[in-house]
Amino acid sequence: MKRREFVKYLGAGSVYIGVVSCGASRVFSNSYNEAACREAWKKLANKEPAFAYVTPDPKLKKVFLYGDSISIGYTNTVRKELADKANVFRIFNNGGSSDMFIPKMEQLKQTMFEPNLKGGWDFTWDVIHFNVGLHDLKYLKDEKLDVKNGKQVSSIEVYKKNLVEICNYLKKEFPKAKLIFATTTAVPDEGAEGRIAGDSEIYNQAALEVIASYPSILINDLYSFTKPHAAEWHIAPANVHYNNQGKTAQGKEVAGIIAENL
Repeated sequence: MKRREFVKYLGAGSVYIGVVSCGASRVFSNSYNEAACREAWKKLANKEPAFAYVTPDPKLKKVFLYGDSISIGYTNTVRKELADKANVFRIFNNGGSSDMFIPKMEQLKQTMFEPNLKGGWDFTWDVIHFNVGLHDLKYLKDEKLDVKNGKQVSSIEVYKKNLVEICNYLKKEFPKAKLIFATTTAVPDEGAEGRIAGDSEIYNQAALEVIASYPSILINDLYSFTKPHAAEWHIAPANVHYNNQGKTAQGKEVAGIIAENL
């Protein structure tokens, strides 16, 4: 069975198929101020193309991507694939480790949304596709990648605790949004600077154990989709990042799963 024919809920032993519609995001007030929003975003976001300002279109659904550099790589492909279906926004920079998720989401709210920004965004998200993990499992010493002498950013216990808080936050703040958690892509088998091969599998298992307690949150197994193509898609054998072929393939996969849940 193809991956897109189902979404698995770990532990529930069940399969869900369907399309979910959340029309609330298409309600706009007349106070939207494009210039004010662009200026606020300019001060907030990184300058790469993936972080370009997105003008809200009231006719389209609203999709939000949260993730690290892997998601930065596939953001523009997701936008292209969903151009006629949704506005695709993303977090304003690299999402980083799991402890950064809620603070960054709150910063986004305080900076871009009404009533905090006069004339700011006043919609809600239809779909939130999110991932944390690749920055949790890395080892740092003096803020530099260092497996031998460094400390792992988040232990499994801390990662799971943070993910519970993230899920509770998303369910509370965005009760009508369809939530999709993406598994963390692999650390190359040859190892990568500051990371250990196999840790993605360990952290993904921990994440799935947490998500099992939230049966409405879908799983996009991006790890399993990407792993078989490591040799052709990784920038280099020991690099966690992907070339244009890999970024495009991941973006199309993410877009397809989001489209099924709009």
